[in-house]
Amino acid sequence: MRSVRSVRSVSALALGLAALGLPGAPAVAAQAAPAAAPAAVVAPAPATVTVTGAGSASAAPDMAVLTAGIEVTRPTAEKALTEQNAAAEALLSAVRTAGVAERDIRTENLSLTAVYRDQTGDPNPYEARGHRTRGEGEQLIGYRATQMFSLTIRDIKKTGAVVQAVVDAPGDASRIHSVAFDVRDPQALRAKARKSAYQDVREKAAQYAGLSGRRLGRLVSLEESDGGRPRPVPVPVASFSKEGVPVAPGRIQDEVSVTAVYELR
Repeated sequence: MRSVRSVRSVSALALGLAALGLPGAPAVAAQAAPAAAPAAVVAPAPATVTVTGAGSASAAPDMAVLTAGIEVTRPTAEKALTEQNAAAEALLSAVRTAGVAERDIRTENLSLTAVYRDQTGDPNPYEARGHRTRGEGEQLIGYRATQMFSLTIRDIKKTGAVVQAVVDAPGDASRIHSVAFDVRDPQALRAKARKSAYQDVREKAAQYAGLSGRRLGRLVSLEESDGGRPRPVPVPVASFSKEGVPVAPGRIQDEVSVTAVYELR
């Protein structure tokens, strides 16, 4: 016990002498404090430019969609349906002969409605009332049977002939509602419009970079606004003549808008 206490006393004395800086004091090794880590260097955010560009592309249509049908009004529902069916068969036979494939003929609507005459002085005495209850002063005069077809004409040169067939075959029961020209591959047209929009947005960004005394850097982001698919070109029914049925397909146009963010160097 005495030897341990003696050692402790000597150690304490040596430390005290060293603290006072007295000569002969034993050297005491000091632990070095850990060096502080260097502060992280944060690079400044690069300058950017945000621009919007637009592009468009057009193509000649290579198909047409004809919406046509049959309308028959007769005193009884049975007679109206019978004549409507006969007229529809004549129409379908004619358009098949004119070159419309079976897969391109689709029934869009089929209806039978009651027709009333207004006895109170309505200037248009024949008014389809659908399934509503007959009102006061209205007299049931018959039934109207209608059937609507969508006809896809893939050989656009045959459009006039198909329209003529629809007009001629069913006679007075024929109805033409609309003709629209379109392209079979709208994605190819959209790709051209995208390319045009991208070139436009990059040229604008490069111009802004030059105006600010910088160079155009990398593309950070690119966003396309949804413009929908290319729109078919409708042709008014009034533009069709009974003789020859001329058609003017025009061109199909697609438009794309994009917003891009570029870095400036």
